[in-house]
Amino acid sequence: MFLAGITTNPTGPWTTQAARNLFIRHADRLDDAKALVRDRGSQFIDGFDEVFRTEGFKILKPPVRTPFANTFAERWIDSLRRELLDRTIIWNQHQLERLIVDYMLHYNEHRPHRSLHQRPPQPDQEKAAGIRPPPTHVLRTTRCHGLINEYAA
Repeated sequence: MFLAGITTNPTGPWTTQAARNLFIRHADRLDDAKALVRDRGSQFIDGFDEVFRTEGFKILKPPVRTPFANTFAERWIDSLRRELLDRTIIWNQHQLERLIVDYMLHYNEHRPHRSLHQRPPQPDQEKAAGIRPPPTHVLRTTRCHGLINEYAA
């Protein structure tokens, strides 16, 4: 999961540039991706789709007026709202962006996922390989200004 940008008024040229920026920043991490699932919003113009097509992506659009057709995006948005945004007063766009980036790191690197047998999508490589120092104590770290706690042995 990547954050390409935040704006209050997404336009076609803005989303196209955000797509370009995504590939500039994260091209190496997008090598395994094969498709983009997007809604039918007016900000997704042909130029936006072309950025992904030139990178070898297939563009998938859900049927019209079916917000639940993209369950992965709906689940992500629901988790973000329930675990972070409903508990936070957002003062400005900069704070929102910092919080979402921090939450994405938590979501991708620490938060357990049911479909992955309670493992995170991108686990720490040493832990995934089974290389762990003997547990001496439990370490608690916080994310999102103390709203989310992470525990590790």
